[in-house]
Amino acid sequence: MVAEPKIIAFTCNWCSYAGADMAGTSRIQYPPNVRIIRLMCSGRIDPAFILMAFELGADGVLVSGCHPADCHYISGNEKAEIRVNSVKKILELFGLEPERLRLEWVSASEGGHFAETIRDFTEKLQKLEENPFKVKPVSGTIETTMEETFKTNIRYCLQCGACTSICPIARVDPRYSPRETVNRILTGPEEEIFSDQSI
Repeated sequence: MVAEPKIIAFTCNWCSYAGADMAGTSRIQYPPNVRIIRLMCSGRIDPAFILMAFELGADGVLVSGCHPADCHYISGNEKAEIRVNSVKKILELFGLEPERLRLEWVSASEGGHFAETIRDFTEKLQKLEENPFKVKPVSGTIETTMEETFKTNIRYCLQCGACTSICPIARVDPRYSPRETVNRILTGPEEEIFSDQSI
């Protein structure tokens, strides 16, 4: 059980960040264990941001944006939803509960809804164990050995590239890249990826 779970909230500039600000100016109480990172649009969220948050110790990640059809960038929140759902599947593969990642629509006038979201998310995270994937310091320092980093760095797959460098197909056809395929699975619609003739 996590007494005070750490939450990273990625909020869009125009709606959910303003909603969080309204919760503050209206003095609506919610747990102080959330750290807000403002993005211009929820569609700017990159799967690597979410995975890095978990690696660096977050027990939960909240992605929040404008309500559907209200996005200031037309369809950014739709892209965010696709990416969040894809990352949830990746978390399951890593053995991490997908409910640690949450997507919520909050408008600028919904300070109460933002506060309630944080309260509810905190209560759900308190029922889970501490995030097992965060990098732990070695011998009281913030440095880790290469071996320990490889074991805990859940973004390592995208950073490595060894699969592409040794792939016999990629050697004869530079248009094919296993590493890029992994990246596409993280960020794009599955039906387009798995119907791709190159795969």
